[in-house]
Amino acid sequence: MDQPKNKDHKQIGQELELFFGNDIAPGAPFWLPKGMIIFKELEKYIRELTEKAGYQDTSTPIMVKSELFKKSGHWIKFGEHNMYNLMLSDDAENTKLESYTLKPMNCPESTIIYGFRTRSYRELPLRLAEIGRLHRKEKSGEVNGLLRVRQITMDDAHIFARESQIFNEVSNVLDMMISFYKNFGFKYEFRFATRPEQRAGIDAMWDKAEKDLEEVLKKKGIKAGNKKGDGAFYGPKIDMHIKDALGREWQLATVQLDFHMPQAFDLKYINEKGENERPVMIHRAIFGSFERFIGILTEHYQGAFPLWLAPVQIMVLPIGDKQEGYSKKIVEDLKKEGIRAELDNRPERLQAKIRDGSLQKVPYLGIIGDKEIEDNSISVRMRNGKDLGKLKIPDLLLKLKQEIDKKI
Repeated sequence: MDQPKNKDHKQIGQELELFFGNDIAPGAPFWLPKGMIIFKELEKYIRELTEKAGYQDTSTPIMVKSELFKKSGHWIKFGEHNMYNLMLSDDAENTKLESYTLKPMNCPESTIIYGFRTRSYRELPLRLAEIGRLHRKEKSGEVNGLLRVRQITMDDAHIFARESQIFNEVSNVLDMMISFYKNFGFKYEFRFATRPEQRAGIDAMWDKAEKDLEEVLKKKGIKAGNKKGDGAFYGPKIDMHIKDALGREWQLATVQLDFHMPQAFDLKYINEKGENERPVMIHRAIFGSFERFIGILTEHYQGAFPLWLAPVQIMVLPIGDKQEGYSKKIVEDLKKEGIRAELDNRPERLQAKIRDGSLQKVPYLGIIGDKEIEDNSISVRMRNGKDLGKLKIPDLLLKLKQEIDKKI
């Protein structure tokens, strides 16, 4: 018997009403309400992790003067081929035109936040997180659903630290990566990416940065594959590669050590002696972009998301009209407890409702008949067909909340 063919995330996104693309905005997805639930749950999760790790949220402008990227070095690396640049007027008479860029990355603007005022060594490490929109001019032939887009939402963070703090900060980021990806059941490997041919900064700077990252890997006992010449133009990095349920490999999480940008923007802090010192900058992203990560997750789970991410967590199915009132009350009670419950009160046969709920990948289906009303209970089936029998509503609620909290 032929195995069922795995569906593309674009097909699943349309069938489950999560997201879709439209030629009116090539390379930028339209998020439907159910897809936004997944998006917001992931955002909530990453914010919880970063808050516990001592990060502070920031937000920077989407459009800035192009000179910022010339100063950072991104202009030479990416230039007009990968950036959306516009000539805009800054005066009412429209006589003075200035080049502006839709930001393709957050890091240069993070240096502006750091440089907002004089910093003390007591503030370091300063961990600044930003979930922001980016724009990159990808070639039309390379754009692919959520996996390669022109409008990107990044879970970005930049850590400004003393050189003596590099080990602890990079180590903590690696621990966060491991914890995050284990939670989704992904198999992972680390790769160490070294200096590329086209790079900023002097060799001594690169020697130091590469040595520091090698030391972190060695002390943590992490064996990392070699990605020679694949570092960022401003510094080496440690990338995490994962394998999804289909056996495909993806590079998502990354931590990068940067001595260049603090120098380019003349960043300083006052040390214990009252003297100026230069911080180092650590770039990190845990799942990279929301778009690519959700696209990978959609295919990884084939739309059957774990309970905590499922747009609809339980569908309540009354057998007939006379069970509708009791069913509505259950749905309302579950919603009050934060459960994403919906009612299927269509005039369809029960088997048709069960089939449709399963096709929509709803984790739990709750069936209501006369006996359930008499017992003040609900008969529960899982989307894989497993029958859990009758459960009292408090017991169902406890089961759902425990599973959601575990994020399994």
